[in-house]
Amino acid sequence: MAIPDRVPIAHEPGYHTDTIGTFDGGQFFGSVTATLEPGAGDDDWPRHKRWWAVLHRFDDAGAHTGSEIWFAGTSEDEHGSIKKAEERLGGWLDALAGRAYGDIAVGLFRVEVEGHVFGLVDWSEEYDGADHAELLPNELGFDPPWDGLYDT
Repeated sequence: MAIPDRVPIAHEPGYHTDTIGTFDGGQFFGSVTATLEPGAGDDDWPRHKRWWAVLHRFDDAGAHTGSEIWFAGTSEDEHGSIKKAEERLGGWLDALAGRAYGDIAVGLFRVEVEGHVFGLVDWSEEYDGADHAELLPNELGFDPPWDGLYDT
């Protein structure tokens, strides 16, 4: 079984897929997520862990139409960085006319910002050839039977 043209993603209130759904322009996936810069060591990782507000938009058929990706700060001020990212994401979500939280189904896509990959990518090679799509940098993994559920 190959990765489907549209990967189902289940809405789970209070968890990783809490801020996904539909709006008048199609579908959306919002999140606050972190990346880790290369070379982060045991002692200095807080300044290398970067927090982001992310909003991906898709048309009704699941094709990626755009992304807002905003750097909020590092884990040197983790609480403040996460709060700023949540506030930015909240503003973006509030601006989506007709927003309704719920399940979505979207195609693979990839956006790079400052050397970091954001998107739903084919990671089958990372899984010894087994069909696998990964939402990055959130690290949500999707596999057969493609029922919208994910692994973290």
